[in-house]
Amino acid sequence: MRSPSRNQSTSSIYLSLGLIVGSLILLGCLLFSILLGAADIHPGTVWQALFQFDGSTDHLIIRTVRLPRAILAVLVGAALAVAGAITQGLTRNPMASPDILGVNTGAALAMVLAIFVWGSGSFGFAFAGAAITAVVVYWLGTMGRGGLTPIKLIIAGAALTALLGSLTTGMLLISQRTLEDIRFWLAGSLAGQDLAAILPVLPYFVAGLAGSLLLGRQLTLLALGEDVAQGLGLQTAWVKVAAAITVVLLAGSSVALAGPIGFVGLVIPHLVRFGVGVDYRWILPYAMLAGGIFLSISDTAARLIIRPQELPVGIMTALIGAPFFIYLARSRIKR
Repeated sequence: MRSPSRNQSTSSIYLSLGLIVGSLILLGCLLFSILLGAADIHPGTVWQALFQFDGSTDHLIIRTVRLPRAILAVLVGAALAVAGAITQGLTRNPMASPDILGVNTGAALAMVLAIFVWGSGSFGFAFAGAAITAVVVYWLGTMGRGGLTPIKLIIAGAALTALLGSLTTGMLLISQRTLEDIRFWLAGSLAGQDLAAILPVLPYFVAGLAGSLLLGRQLTLLALGEDVAQGLGLQTAWVKVAAAITVVLLAGSSVALAGPIGFVGLVIPHLVRFGVGVDYRWILPYAMLAGGIFLSISDTAARLIIRPQELPVGIMTALIGAPFFIYLARSRIKR
């Protein structure tokens, strides 16, 4: 009979190999996202555009349109998936995610408000909107008897999402200019961003993703229950604060660049758990890769389904995520 330590070592080897395979798949998705689009461009031309740029039309399409979009799909997909995994671990609620709890909607409202009032917005408004919404949802979830519970958190998030969504719609109805500026962005879109727009927000993505990897062990302990975690010496209050800041960084950055893309943070963590179990030291890096793969594939499909026109990628993720959320809710009710 194998010893538990040997079984654990073997499992770690397989999971490490899985990360390598996932990284290669992600790289393949990135390449396909650059190769495929409304215009048919030969793979050789794509290679030349990346390494021997000559300023031609095809090279400009690759450098200024497809490459930034492919990079953004990977970044946003990874950020939303990790934010969803952290949210579920923090609340111990399998139906929690930044979009379900209203964090994405709050960030979107802040951006729309900034454009409505000042004519332009920045990622700082998205961060502020995400942070304020997270605090309000958590506060609403703790009201009443029994304190914070998963079902109260979901109800608070759903109610606040409806309220903030209505306010956003109201502003867009009043200001046709604001609607024209961001109507595609509001559906969740990776189009129209270049490397110059991504670079200022990149440090926040990196900080959020790197910080999430440092929270793996703490979230695994927290998932056992707060009393158990505290008994094992975990400073749960500090862990919750650090996790909340990480979620705001990741969700705010994503919404600022790509709009409120839904369901990535809900679906991907569950799919990852099917393969790697409940240890967040593995869930988070796998969610990072799987989220990038999922959104990259979704965005490529959104560009090809009705080519030469395209769908917002938020529609593609909703087509997959909404049925999954209904299934998950039904399974929780049956329990």
